[in-house]
Amino acid sequence: LVVGLMSVVKNRACNIIATIFVDVIRGVPMIVLAFYVFFAVPMLLNNIMHLNTMLGINTQLTLTALQAGTICLALNCGAYMAEIIRAGIESVDKGQMEAARSLGLNYTQATWRVILPQTIKNVFPSLGNELIVLLKETSISGYIALQDLTKAGDIVRSRTYLPFFPYISVAAIYLVLVLILEKILGNIEGRMAASDR
Repeated sequence: LVVGLMSVVKNRACNIIATIFVDVIRGVPMIVLAFYVFFAVPMLLNNIMHLNTMLGINTQLTLTALQAGTICLALNCGAYMAEIIRAGIESVDKGQMEAARSLGLNYTQATWRVILPQTIKNVFPSLGNELIVLLKETSISGYIALQDLTKAGDIVRSRTYLPFFPYISVAAIYLVLVLILEKILGNIEGRMAASDR
């Protein structure tokens, strides 16, 4: 939401920061981002903190696989959601902002009370799709030593030498989770659309 708002405000610096963030994160494959967050970022920060040893501060930064996976998924999902929010804000008629301002609301109040509620309603299906994609993308976390469904299926396959049943089980679990999530999102979307009818 913050990056999406940064991309539409009338501030060149905010626009540039938002554009760079979105372009870099969306342009880098998620597995590369996961490797970078898990392996490179702690090493880089430890090298910077190594300079603090001269001051008598001796700290060592490490990230667990869960922390690195969460950061990676949050960055990746955040970049895509920022673009969805930006497009949603731009889809709201410009007259809505003008009407809110003419009623005496300042820019921030008009954005929070008039523009964003319409934006969320407009982009909810896209946000739901991104949530489903995020759920399925958790399967890459096994590459950074995080025990997930896909990694568990791979361990079972390596012990039994039977690839069919472990991976079918993993696929079935993901399918059930996605179907449940789709049902919940469909119900919420139906309630939001009730006012349109």
